[in-house]
Amino acid sequence: MAGPAAGLPGVDQQFRSLTNANRYEEAEALVRPYLASGSGPLALWKMLATALRHQGRIVETRAIQEMVVAHAPGDFPARFDLSETLLLLGEFERGWREYRYRYSLAHTTSIERKVQRPRWDGQPIVGKTLLIHDEQGYGDTFQFMRLTRRVKEISGARVILEVNAETLSLARRMEGHDDIIARGSLPPAFDFHCEMMSLPMAMGLEAADLPGPMPYLSPDPQRVAHWRKRLEGLPRPLVALVWAGRPTHVNDANRSLSLDQFAPLGVPGVTYVSIQKGPAETQAMSPPAGMSLVSLSSEIRDFEDTAAILSVVDLLISVDSSPVHLAGALGRPVWVMLPFVPDWRWLLGRSDTPWYPSTRLFRQRSRGDWASVMAAMAGELGSVAAADPSRNERHVSAS
Repeated sequence: MAGPAAGLPGVDQQFRSLTNANRYEEAEALVRPYLASGSGPLALWKMLATALRHQGRIVETRAIQEMVVAHAPGDFPARFDLSETLLLLGEFERGWREYRYRYSLAHTTSIERKVQRPRWDGQPIVGKTLLIHDEQGYGDTFQFMRLTRRVKEISGARVILEVNAETLSLARRMEGHDDIIARGSLPPAFDFHCEMMSLPMAMGLEAADLPGPMPYLSPDPQRVAHWRKRLEGLPRPLVALVWAGRPTHVNDANRSLSLDQFAPLGVPGVTYVSIQKGPAETQAMSPPAGMSLVSLSSEIRDFEDTAAILSVVDLLISVDSSPVHLAGALGRPVWVMLPFVPDWRWLLGRSDTPWYPSTRLFRQRSRGDWASVMAAMAGELGSVAAADPSRNERHVSAS
């Protein structure tokens, strides 16, 4: 959002106060009178788009964002906002194109890589070397590293994959690269580069191209053996649980919960294992009444452990966080809890996702309504727990 609207002192501050308190209907009512004539400062139109988006009125949001971009094509934050709306609506072609403006935001310009080589544009570059580098969170890396295999086929290049150190060992076992390095190390000589999340734009990724070969990540067999032994004897079904994401995430308040809110999932016959990391992991020491929960959090050293655990348990239930993408990339069953207005990658109005065939989405019916999500999952878990207990390892359907 831009600064205060010209000639309307105080409106910007009032709007921020209302949206910070999640009072989006009131925020809409604040700015509507100033735009009743159909015209007004772009700053007010951007405020209105923000208020509408949080109410789930995405088509109306898109129309306003299109108008703002048409009148101010140099407003790169507005173009990025439009990109996320387009992607949420499944309009990939233009959405990926506008998404390139993500590095024109105030909080991202400092992390943009200044690479002194041309950015790959999707054309064949046989005989050349292409550096693909990750750029954002762990979940983004897990989600988009699948594209390297297809990029290698399209480009004909020698592909160097650069990822964060935490996902490096998992990426080593993946196809689609000729060399792999950790972020921060000096790469071999290369001719072209591309950010991992710019690959969809370069290759013209469409929903029909997804999910691609699955699974594209695999666990370490030795870690799997360790965790299978660690968990043997626990009654099945075994359900891994993650209830909070990274606290510093810009949208964390909209996605993270407390473990107490999972009390409805205390279904008889289901054994939970906590793979929660971070400040929220201590909540596992006091699970809701009736929930059988074993905390593994302190034993998990890295994503290799998480991947192995996900390969042993029957299901992951999680808020929108990196283990969701890791489970999906491994082809493991996962139920994702989504807020009323989800992140763009989950699209709208569907219980499945083109990104991960083994993933099922449980969406809020209204803003802040986690109760309906819990109720829906509890009903499904009752059926799972009532299934034939003689099977040693149960694989929960994503459908």
